[in-house]
Amino acid sequence: MSSHDDVGQRLLLVRKIYGLTQRELARRAGVTNGAISLIEQNRVSPSISSIKKILDGIPMSIAEFFTLDLVTSDEVFFRDDELPDIAMDPKISMKLLGRSSKGRVIQILHEYYEPGADTGEAMLRHSGEEGGVVVRGSIQLTIGDKIQNLSAGDGYYFNSQLPHRFVNNGTETCEIVSANSPPSF
Repeated sequence: MSSHDDVGQRLLLVRKIYGLTQRELARRAGVTNGAISLIEQNRVSPSISSIKKILDGIPMSIAEFFTLDLVTSDEVFFRDDELPDIAMDPKISMKLLGRSSKGRVIQILHEYYEPGADTGEAMLRHSGEEGGVVVRGSIQLTIGDKIQNLSAGDGYYFNSQLPHRFVNNGTETCEIVSANSPPSF
């Protein structure tokens, strides 16, 4: 495949990924939809300035256009029963999303804290940042010298180097969806 073939195929894929028709992209970019069609069919080899004008309609830079990995090589969907539980405590479940994804720069967890669950007297500390939202139940979260009880709908976001601890003092299971970057597992 020659390099100009890549441009047509790439433009078609990018346009579809962004959910745009040829007509909509042409309208946004200020070109005719015939021009988009000819490029996608590799019947014309567009100039850099033409590509830039079209990409401004997405919007996307030329660098992104040529470097974006358009074909996902890893899994992108995960079923609950496929998620590994990385918690070491029987009262805590931390299901990790995308464990085997290459180059993972974020860690997403689906966490469950049974009543009485506690991440331990020794406060947790690791590099990066983390945040989450309580989906149901409540949790007592200590971050540094701050202690707060959070309920469904409440969230948190902090520098993970601050000592932190999660305790479920409630009578029902607490469910949290959280993320931290970089991954610590």
